[in-house]
Amino acid sequence: MSFRLPAADIWAVAAGGVIGSGLRYGIDLIFPFADPVFPWQTLAINVTGAFALALVTGSLWMRPSTPSWVKAGVGTGAIGSYTTFSAFAVSLFSELIAGHWITLVLYLLCTMVLGFAATVLGLRLANRATSDDGRVTR
Repeated sequence: MSFRLPAADIWAVAAGGVIGSGLRYGIDLIFPFADPVFPWQTLAINVTGAFALALVTGSLWMRPSTPSWVKAGVGTGAIGSYTTFSAFAVSLFSELIAGHWITLVLYLLCTMVLGFAATVLGLRLANRATSDDGRVTR
């Protein structure tokens, strides 16, 4: 049994990855400061990414006519490369090594709670914007 991904999906993920990682890098350039007490940048990027992923992919997945390469390019490529679990993990580890237990726990809880809330909000907005037959409504 063999499995092949459509070439269009692969190219869409690659192109989306360039866009998402470029956006992430641009945000780091615009806001170059890092708070030594709390990793606000990574939290903001991951929460906005959770919202965007839920909103955009929620809308795309509800439309049967959306091509798979669009879903792959936007979800996995652009938004997947914009958010970074690795940056989240490194931030947590840095807090652990520094012995900043309160910051570690607060950051972990904020990321999980705010990320989940952003996901719920994004999906609700996607549901509201898309009719039962998959057409976008106003």
